[in-house]
Amino acid sequence: MKLNPYLNFDGNAAEAFKFYQSVFGGELFIQKMSDAPGTENLPDEEKNLTMHVSLPLGDGQSLMASDCVKSMGHVLQPGNNNYISISPDSRDEATRIFNGLSAGGTVQMPMEDMFWGDYFGSFKDKYGVYWMINFSKK
Repeated sequence: MKLNPYLNFDGNAAEAFKFYQSVFGGELFIQKMSDAPGTENLPDEEKNLTMHVSLPLGDGQSLMASDCVKSMGHVLQPGNNNYISISPDSRDEATRIFNGLSAGGTVQMPMEDMFWGDYFGSFKDKYGVYWMINFSKK
């Protein structure tokens, strides 16, 4: 089983994923709403929204997202009920990912050695997505 987090954005999914790509690397796959059949009647401002974007993270896992389409009844309700937990292979990689993704966001817990023995930090990025970075020495 693989974990593939899926996020919703309010019109800036492509922008957010270009930012995520700058941290993780990899090649983006982006489909616009106008690429899908039956979307020719969408308002012009919605035709360029992202229908699907994915960014490979390694080991068969991908981060995926789409934009909400108001004319189809989709409403974005951002909140802290969705964290993406990343477990890098090294302490240095944990620091690099934390610093990259938290840029312009709000740090909740800076990267520190925790009482349970791991190196951990959490934050909300500049797009309102909540992240946890956890490097386990085990």
